[in-house]
Amino acid sequence: MNTRRASAVNRRTLLAGVGASAVAAAVPLRRGLAASTLKVGVLLPRSGPQAQLGIECQIGADLALPILKTEGYPDLEFMLGDTETKVDVARAQCEKLIDAGAHAIIGCFDSGQTMAAAQVCEQKNVPLVVNIAAVPKLTELGYKWVFRNFPTGPMIVGDAFKNQKRLFGATGATPKTVALLHVNDTFGSSLAGALFALTPKFKMPYKIVEKIPYDPYGRDFSAEVRKVKAAKPDALWTVSRLNDAIAITKELVRQRVELMGILSTGPGWYDNAYLKATGKFGDDVVNLIPWYDENKPMTQKLKAAFAKAHPDLLMTTNQSFSFDAVLIAADAFKRAESTKNTALQTALRQTDITNNVTLGKGIRFNEKGQVPYVPCGAVQNRGGKHVVLLPQEAATGKPIWPMRPWRER
Repeated sequence: MNTRRASAVNRRTLLAGVGASAVAAAVPLRRGLAASTLKVGVLLPRSGPQAQLGIECQIGADLALPILKTEGYPDLEFMLGDTETKVDVARAQCEKLIDAGAHAIIGCFDSGQTMAAAQVCEQKNVPLVVNIAAVPKLTELGYKWVFRNFPTGPMIVGDAFKNQKRLFGATGATPKTVALLHVNDTFGSSLAGALFALTPKFKMPYKIVEKIPYDPYGRDFSAEVRKVKAAKPDALWTVSRLNDAIAITKELVRQRVELMGILSTGPGWYDNAYLKATGKFGDDVVNLIPWYDENKPMTQKLKAAFAKAHPDLLMTTNQSFSFDAVLIAADAFKRAESTKNTALQTALRQTDITNNVTLGKGIRFNEKGQVPYVPCGAVQNRGGKHVVLLPQEAATGKPIWPMRPWRER
Protein backbone atom coordinates (compact mmCIF):
# COMPACT_ATOMS: atom_id res chain seq x y z
CA MET A 1 0.00 0.00 0.00
CA ASN A 2 1.22 3.46 -0.86
CA THR A 3 0.50 6.76 0.85
CA ARG A 4 0.46 10.14 -0.81
CA ARG A 5 0.45 13.57 0.82
CA ALA A 6 -0.91 16.83 -0.57
CA SER A 7 1.54 17.48 -3.38
CA ALA A 8 1.47 17.59 -7.18
CA VAL A 9 2.28 14.29 -8.90
CA ASN A 10 3.36 13.92 -12.51
CA ARG A 11 2.39 11.01 -14.77
CA ARG A 12 5.73 9.23 -14.38
CA THR A 13 5.54 9.41 -10.60
CA LEU A 14 1.94 8.21 -10.66
CA LEU A 15 2.66 5.19 -12.81
CA ALA A 16 5.75 4.32 -10.82
CA GLY A 17 3.82 4.49 -7.57
CA VAL A 18 0.99 2.40 -8.90
CA GLY A 19 3.30 -0.13 -10.46
CA ALA A 20 5.36 -0.60 -7.32
CA SER A 21 3.72 -0.15 -3.98
CA ALA A 22 0.12 0.91 -4.66
CA VAL A 23 -0.92 -2.56 -5.70
CA ALA A 24 0.50 -4.25 -2.63
CA ALA A 25 -1.66 -5.29 0.30
CA ALA A 26 -2.37 -2.54 2.79
CA VAL A 27 -0.04 -2.31 5.76
CA PRO A 28 -0.47 -0.17 8.88
CA LEU A 29 0.58 3.46 8.54
CA ARG A 30 3.26 4.78 10.83
CA ARG A 31 1.77 6.07 14.05
CA GLY A 32 2.12 9.62 15.28
CA LEU A 33 0.72 11.37 12.21
CA ALA A 34 -0.92 14.67 12.97
CA ALA A 35 -4.56 14.36 13.92
CA SER A 36 -5.25 17.14 11.42
CA THR A 37 -4.70 14.70 8.51
CA LEU A 38 -7.53 12.66 7.06
CA LYS A 39 -6.41 9.27 5.75
CA VAL A 40 -8.36 8.40 2.62
CA GLY A 41 -8.21 4.98 0.99
CA VAL A 42 -8.39 5.44 -2.79
CA LEU A 43 -9.55 2.08 -4.14
CA LEU A 44 -9.37 1.69 -7.93
CA PRO A 45 -8.61 -0.93 -10.61
CA ARG A 46 -4.87 -0.36 -11.08
CA SER A 47 -4.23 -3.69 -12.77
CA GLY A 48 -6.34 -6.01 -14.90
CA PRO A 49 -8.56 -5.01 -17.85
CA GLN A 50 -9.65 -1.67 -16.32
CA ALA A 51 -6.19 -0.61 -15.16
CA GLN A 52 -5.87 2.37 -17.50
CA LEU A 53 -9.20 3.75 -16.34
CA GLY A 54 -8.18 3.42 -12.70
CA ILE A 55 -4.91 5.20 -13.41
CA GLU A 56 -6.79 8.08 -15.04
CA CYS A 57 -9.09 8.33 -12.03
CA GLN A 58 -6.04 8.53 -9.76
CA ILE A 59 -4.74 11.48 -11.78
CA GLY A 60 -7.89 13.43 -10.92
CA ALA A 61 -7.54 12.53 -7.25
CA ASP A 62 -3.87 13.52 -7.16
CA LEU A 63 -4.48 16.87 -8.81
CA ALA A 64 -7.15 17.62 -6.22
CA LEU A 65 -4.65 17.67 -3.36
CA PRO A 66 -2.65 20.82 -4.25
CA ILE A 67 -5.69 22.62 -5.66
CA LEU A 68 -7.79 22.05 -2.56
CA LYS A 69 -4.85 23.09 -0.38
CA THR A 70 -4.91 26.51 -2.04
CA GLU A 71 -8.66 26.66 -1.44
CA GLY A 72 -8.15 26.34 2.31
CA TYR A 73 -9.03 22.70 2.76
CA PRO A 74 -7.13 20.60 5.33
CA ASP A 75 -4.56 17.92 4.57
CA LEU A 76 -5.53 14.55 3.17
CA GLU A 77 -3.30 11.54 2.93
CA PHE A 78 -4.01 8.89 0.31
CA MET A 79 -3.67 5.17 0.93
CA LEU A 80 -3.79 3.43 -2.43
CA GLY A 81 -5.52 0.09 -3.00
CA ASP A 82 -5.83 -2.01 -6.15
CA THR A 83 -9.01 -3.95 -6.99
CA GLU A 84 -7.22 -5.76 -9.84
CA THR A 85 -10.55 -5.31 -11.68
CA LYS A 86 -12.04 -8.06 -9.51
CA VAL A 87 -15.01 -7.83 -7.17
CA ASP A 88 -13.57 -10.18 -4.53
CA VAL A 89 -10.25 -8.32 -4.51
CA ALA A 90 -12.09 -4.99 -4.16
CA ARG A 91 -13.76 -6.34 -1.03
CA ALA A 92 -10.49 -7.63 0.44
CA GLN A 93 -8.54 -4.47 -0.37
CA CYS A 94 -11.23 -2.27 1.14
CA GLU A 95 -11.02 -4.24 4.38
CA LYS A 96 -7.22 -3.92 4.41
CA LEU A 97 -7.32 -0.17 3.83
CA ILE A 98 -9.74 0.30 6.72
CA ASP A 99 -7.77 -2.02 8.98
CA ALA A 100 -4.65 0.00 8.11
CA GLY A 101 -6.28 3.18 9.39
CA ALA A 102 -8.26 4.73 6.53
CA HIS A 103 -10.88 7.14 7.84
CA ALA A 104 -12.80 7.12 4.54
CA ILE A 105 -12.74 5.28 1.22
CA ILE A 106 -13.03 6.73 -2.31
CA GLY A 107 -13.81 4.41 -5.24
CA CYS A 108 -14.15 2.24 -7.18
CA PHE A 109 -15.01 3.25 -10.80
CA ASP A 110 -16.67 -0.10 -11.53
CA SER A 111 -20.22 -0.73 -10.23
CA GLY A 112 -19.64 -4.33 -9.14
CA GLN A 113 -16.42 -3.49 -7.32
CA THR A 114 -18.03 -0.45 -5.70
CA MET A 115 -20.92 -2.58 -4.42
CA ALA A 116 -18.40 -4.90 -2.77
CA ALA A 117 -16.60 -1.95 -1.14
CA ALA A 118 -19.93 -0.50 0.00
CA GLN A 119 -20.77 -3.69 1.86
CA VAL A 120 -17.44 -3.54 3.71
CA CYS A 121 -17.79 0.16 4.57
CA GLU A 122 -21.31 -0.43 5.83
CA GLN A 123 -20.14 -3.27 8.08
CA LYS A 124 -17.21 -1.27 9.45
CA ASN A 125 -19.03 2.11 9.73
CA VAL A 126 -16.57 3.92 7.46
CA PRO A 127 -17.75 6.46 4.85
CA LEU A 128 -17.51 5.49 1.18
CA VAL A 129 -17.44 8.42 -1.24
CA VAL A 130 -18.20 7.05 -4.70
CA ASN A 131 -16.27 8.58 -7.57
CA ILE A 132 -17.81 6.58 -10.44
CA ALA A 133 -20.45 3.82 -10.28
CA ALA A 134 -23.96 3.92 -11.72
CA VAL A 135 -25.75 0.81 -10.40
CA PRO A 136 -28.97 2.11 -8.77
CA LYS A 137 -29.09 -0.26 -5.79
CA LEU A 138 -25.87 1.24 -4.42
CA THR A 139 -28.01 3.98 -2.86
CA GLU A 140 -31.28 2.05 -2.68
CA LEU A 141 -30.38 -0.59 -0.09
CA GLY A 142 -30.58 1.67 2.94
CA TYR A 143 -26.82 2.05 3.41
CA LYS A 144 -25.89 4.80 5.88
CA TRP A 145 -22.21 5.16 4.97
CA VAL A 146 -22.37 5.50 1.17
CA PHE A 147 -22.34 8.89 -0.57
CA ARG A 148 -22.51 9.23 -4.36
CA ASN A 149 -22.15 12.25 -6.63
CA PHE A 150 -22.57 10.26 -9.85
CA PRO A 151 -25.74 9.57 -11.84
CA THR A 152 -27.54 6.26 -11.54
CA GLY A 153 -28.24 4.15 -14.61
CA PRO A 154 -31.78 5.56 -15.01
CA MET A 155 -30.43 9.13 -14.74
CA ILE A 156 -27.84 8.42 -17.46
CA VAL A 157 -30.39 6.79 -19.75
CA GLY A 158 -33.03 9.48 -19.13
CA ASP A 159 -30.61 12.26 -20.03
CA ALA A 160 -29.39 10.22 -23.00
CA PHE A 161 -32.94 10.12 -24.38
CA LYS A 162 -33.36 13.87 -23.87
CA ASN A 163 -30.02 14.72 -25.47
CA GLN A 164 -30.66 12.35 -28.38
CA LYS A 165 -33.90 14.19 -29.17
CA ARG A 166 -32.05 17.51 -29.03
CA LEU A 167 -29.33 16.15 -31.30
CA PHE A 168 -31.81 14.77 -33.83
CA GLY A 169 -33.82 17.99 -33.78
CA ALA A 170 -30.77 20.21 -34.26
CA THR A 171 -29.46 18.20 -37.23
CA GLY A 172 -32.70 17.07 -38.84
CA ALA A 173 -31.47 13.47 -38.95
CA THR A 174 -33.45 10.98 -36.88
CA PRO A 175 -32.76 7.23 -36.82
CA LYS A 176 -35.79 4.98 -37.19
CA THR A 177 -34.06 1.86 -35.86
CA VAL A 178 -31.37 1.32 -33.22
CA ALA A 179 -29.39 -1.73 -32.11
CA LEU A 180 -28.18 -1.97 -28.50
CA LEU A 181 -24.76 -3.55 -27.88
CA HIS A 182 -23.88 -3.77 -24.19
CA VAL A 183 -21.52 -5.42 -21.72
CA ASN A 184 -23.18 -7.99 -19.50
CA ASP A 185 -21.51 -6.84 -16.27
CA THR A 186 -23.26 -5.02 -13.40
CA PHE A 187 -22.98 -1.62 -15.07
CA GLY A 188 -23.97 -2.69 -18.58
CA SER A 189 -26.91 -4.81 -17.49
CA SER A 190 -28.14 -2.01 -15.24
CA LEU A 191 -28.11 0.53 -18.07
CA ALA A 192 -29.70 -1.89 -20.53
CA GLY A 193 -32.50 -2.58 -18.06
CA ALA A 194 -33.07 1.14 -17.51
CA LEU A 195 -33.08 1.75 -21.26
CA PHE A 196 -35.89 -0.70 -21.94
CA ALA A 197 -37.85 0.37 -18.87
CA LEU A 198 -37.72 4.07 -19.80
CA THR A 199 -38.15 3.89 -23.59
CA PRO A 200 -41.99 4.08 -23.44
CA LYS A 201 -41.89 7.08 -21.10
CA PHE A 202 -39.71 9.15 -23.41
CA LYS A 203 -41.56 8.17 -26.62
CA MET A 204 -38.41 7.87 -28.67
CA PRO A 205 -38.78 8.15 -32.46
CA TYR A 206 -36.98 4.88 -33.14
CA LYS A 207 -37.45 1.18 -32.54
CA ILE A 208 -34.80 -0.96 -30.84
CA VAL A 209 -34.45 -3.81 -33.30
CA GLU A 210 -31.70 -5.84 -31.62
CA LYS A 211 -30.28 -6.26 -28.11
CA ILE A 212 -26.81 -7.83 -28.01
CA PRO A 213 -25.16 -8.48 -24.62
CA TYR A 214 -21.52 -9.56 -24.55
CA ASP A 215 -18.63 -10.42 -22.25
CA PRO A 216 -16.54 -7.23 -21.76
CA TYR A 217 -13.36 -9.26 -21.39
CA GLY A 218 -13.71 -11.02 -24.73
CA ARG A 219 -11.13 -10.46 -27.46
CA ASP A 220 -13.10 -11.27 -30.60
CA PHE A 221 -16.29 -9.29 -31.21
CA SER A 222 -16.82 -10.34 -34.82
CA ALA A 223 -19.94 -12.36 -33.98
CA GLU A 224 -21.54 -9.47 -32.09
CA VAL A 225 -20.79 -7.05 -34.90
CA ARG A 226 -22.23 -9.50 -37.44
CA LYS A 227 -25.46 -9.42 -35.42
CA VAL A 228 -25.44 -5.62 -35.58
CA LYS A 229 -24.87 -5.72 -39.34
CA ALA A 230 -27.65 -8.27 -39.86
CA ALA A 231 -30.13 -6.09 -37.91
CA LYS A 232 -29.39 -3.16 -40.30
CA PRO A 233 -30.01 -0.43 -37.69
CA ASP A 234 -29.73 3.23 -38.52
CA ALA A 235 -27.74 3.84 -35.33
CA LEU A 236 -25.85 1.81 -32.76
CA TRP A 237 -26.22 2.40 -29.00
CA THR A 238 -23.31 1.02 -27.00
CA VAL A 239 -22.57 0.44 -23.32
CA SER A 240 -18.96 -0.64 -23.20
CA ARG A 241 -15.61 -0.61 -21.45
CA LEU A 242 -12.27 0.52 -22.88
CA ASN A 243 -10.73 -2.54 -24.50
CA ASP A 244 -13.99 -3.79 -25.96
CA ALA A 245 -14.85 -0.34 -27.32
CA ILE A 246 -11.56 -0.32 -29.24
CA ALA A 247 -12.09 -3.86 -30.56
CA ILE A 248 -15.73 -3.20 -31.54
CA THR A 249 -14.79 -0.05 -33.46
CA LYS A 250 -12.13 -1.88 -35.45
CA GLU A 251 -14.57 -4.70 -36.18
CA LEU A 252 -17.26 -2.26 -37.36
CA VAL A 253 -14.75 -0.80 -39.81
CA ARG A 254 -13.52 -4.25 -40.93
CA GLN A 255 -17.05 -5.47 -41.61
CA ARG A 256 -17.98 -2.12 -43.18
CA VAL A 257 -21.00 -1.55 -40.97
CA GLU A 258 -22.19 1.90 -42.04
CA LEU A 259 -24.32 3.75 -39.50
CA MET A 260 -26.02 7.09 -39.07
CA GLY A 261 -24.15 7.28 -35.80
CA ILE A 262 -22.75 5.60 -32.70
CA LEU A 263 -24.26 6.65 -29.37
CA SER A 264 -22.35 5.64 -26.25
CA THR A 265 -23.51 5.69 -22.63
CA GLY A 266 -20.48 4.17 -21.03
CA PRO A 267 -16.75 4.51 -20.60
CA GLY A 268 -14.35 3.46 -23.30
CA TRP A 269 -15.49 5.44 -26.30
CA TYR A 270 -14.30 8.83 -24.98
CA ASP A 271 -11.16 7.69 -23.17
CA ASN A 272 -7.65 8.79 -24.11
CA ALA A 273 -6.51 5.26 -24.94
CA TYR A 274 -9.55 4.74 -27.20
CA LEU A 275 -8.89 7.92 -29.18
CA LYS A 276 -5.23 6.99 -29.66
CA ALA A 277 -5.96 3.38 -30.61
CA THR A 278 -8.74 4.11 -33.13
CA GLY A 279 -7.48 7.34 -34.70
CA LYS A 280 -9.80 8.75 -37.36
CA PHE A 281 -12.21 5.84 -36.90
CA GLY A 282 -12.91 6.97 -33.34
CA ASP A 283 -14.23 10.31 -34.58
CA ASP A 284 -17.92 11.31 -34.65
CA VAL A 285 -18.96 8.99 -31.78
CA VAL A 286 -21.45 10.84 -29.54
CA ASN A 287 -20.90 10.07 -25.87
CA LEU A 288 -24.01 10.64 -23.72
CA ILE A 289 -22.25 10.69 -20.40
CA PRO A 290 -21.58 12.49 -17.10
CA TRP A 291 -19.09 15.27 -17.79
CA TYR A 292 -17.54 18.41 -16.34
CA ASP A 293 -18.78 22.00 -16.52
CA GLU A 294 -16.33 24.23 -18.39
CA ASN A 295 -17.78 27.36 -16.78
CA LYS A 296 -17.13 26.56 -13.12
CA PRO A 297 -14.11 28.26 -11.49
CA MET A 298 -12.95 24.97 -9.96
CA THR A 299 -13.03 23.33 -13.38
CA GLN A 300 -10.74 26.00 -14.75
CA LYS A 301 -8.24 25.33 -11.98
CA LEU A 302 -8.37 21.59 -12.57
CA LYS A 303 -8.03 21.94 -16.35
CA ALA A 304 -5.02 24.21 -16.00
CA ALA A 305 -3.31 21.86 -13.57
CA PHE A 306 -4.19 18.85 -15.71
CA ALA A 307 -2.85 20.43 -18.92
CA LYS A 308 0.41 21.30 -17.19
CA ALA A 309 0.91 17.88 -15.59
CA HIS A 310 -0.40 15.76 -18.47
CA PRO A 311 -0.14 17.65 -21.79
CA ASP A 312 -0.47 14.36 -23.70
CA LEU A 313 -3.92 13.56 -22.27
CA LEU A 314 -7.46 14.93 -22.44
CA MET A 315 -9.42 15.50 -19.26
CA THR A 316 -12.49 13.28 -19.03
CA THR A 317 -15.19 12.00 -16.68
CA ASN A 318 -12.55 9.87 -14.97
CA GLN A 319 -10.56 12.80 -13.62
CA SER A 320 -13.45 15.18 -12.98
CA PHE A 321 -15.59 12.86 -10.85
CA SER A 322 -12.54 11.58 -8.98
CA PHE A 323 -11.57 15.19 -8.24
CA ASP A 324 -15.06 15.89 -6.92
CA ALA A 325 -14.93 12.78 -4.72
CA VAL A 326 -11.77 14.09 -3.06
CA LEU A 327 -13.41 17.52 -2.74
CA ILE A 328 -16.40 15.93 -0.98
CA ALA A 329 -14.14 14.15 1.52
CA ALA A 330 -12.03 17.25 2.16
CA ASP A 331 -15.09 19.46 2.60
CA ALA A 332 -16.64 17.06 5.11
CA PHE A 333 -13.37 16.80 7.05
CA LYS A 334 -13.03 20.58 7.16
CA ARG A 335 -16.49 20.99 8.65
CA ALA A 336 -16.30 17.97 10.96
CA GLU A 337 -12.93 19.06 12.37
CA SER A 338 -12.47 15.41 13.29
CA THR A 339 -11.49 12.07 11.80
CA LYS A 340 -14.16 10.32 13.90
CA ASN A 341 -16.42 8.23 11.69
CA THR A 342 -19.73 9.56 13.02
CA ALA A 343 -18.54 13.15 12.74
CA LEU A 344 -17.54 12.57 9.11
CA GLN A 345 -20.84 10.84 8.40
CA THR A 346 -22.82 13.77 9.79
CA ALA A 347 -20.73 16.27 7.82
CA LEU A 348 -21.18 14.29 4.61
CA ARG A 349 -24.94 14.30 5.08
CA GLN A 350 -24.81 18.09 5.38
CA THR A 351 -22.68 18.59 2.25
CA ASP A 352 -23.55 21.72 0.26
CA ILE A 353 -20.87 22.36 -2.39
CA THR A 354 -21.47 24.70 -5.31
CA ASN A 355 -17.94 25.27 -6.63
CA ASN A 356 -17.20 21.78 -7.88
CA VAL A 357 -16.15 20.46 -11.30
CA THR A 358 -18.89 18.26 -12.70
CA LEU A 359 -22.13 19.26 -14.43
CA GLY A 360 -24.96 20.25 -12.13
CA LYS A 361 -25.89 22.95 -9.66
CA GLY A 362 -23.80 21.49 -6.87
CA ILE A 363 -23.41 18.57 -4.50
CA ARG A 364 -26.08 17.90 -1.89
CA PHE A 365 -26.98 14.39 -0.78
CA ASN A 366 -30.49 13.17 -0.06
CA GLU A 367 -31.40 10.81 2.76
CA LYS A 368 -30.15 7.88 0.66
CA GLY A 369 -26.68 9.38 0.20
CA GLN A 370 -27.36 10.16 -3.47
CA VAL A 371 -27.20 13.53 -5.22
CA PRO A 372 -30.79 13.49 -6.56
CA TYR A 373 -29.92 14.64 -10.07
CA VAL A 374 -26.50 14.60 -11.71
CA PRO A 375 -26.83 15.86 -15.32
CA CYS A 376 -25.17 14.23 -18.31
CA GLY A 377 -23.86 15.90 -21.45
CA ALA A 378 -23.35 14.97 -25.10
CA VAL A 379 -19.67 14.92 -26.03
CA GLN A 380 -18.46 14.10 -29.55
CA ASN A 381 -15.04 12.76 -30.53
CA ARG A 382 -13.48 15.06 -33.09
CA GLY A 383 -9.93 14.85 -34.39
CA GLY A 384 -8.69 13.09 -31.28
CA LYS A 385 -10.31 15.68 -29.01
CA HIS A 386 -13.68 16.25 -27.33
CA VAL A 387 -16.37 18.67 -28.49
CA VAL A 388 -19.17 19.32 -25.99
CA LEU A 389 -22.51 19.46 -27.83
CA LEU A 390 -24.92 19.56 -24.87
CA PRO A 391 -26.00 21.06 -22.56
CA GLN A 392 -26.16 24.20 -24.67
CA GLU A 393 -24.66 26.42 -21.97
CA ALA A 394 -21.54 24.24 -21.88
CA ALA A 395 -21.29 23.58 -25.64
CA THR A 396 -17.94 24.06 -27.38
CA GLY A 397 -19.03 23.15 -30.91
CA LYS A 398 -21.75 21.85 -33.23
CA PRO A 399 -22.41 18.20 -34.05
CA ILE A 400 -21.37 16.14 -37.03
CA TRP A 401 -24.47 13.99 -37.46
CA PRO A 402 -24.93 11.72 -39.33
CA MET A 403 -21.40 10.45 -38.79
CA ARG A 404 -19.05 10.32 -41.78
CA PRO A 405 -18.75 6.98 -43.65
CA TRP A 406 -15.64 4.96 -42.77
CA ARG A 407 -14.19 5.35 -46.27
CA GLU A 408 -14.44 9.13 -46.11
CA ARG A 409 -12.40 9.53 -42.94
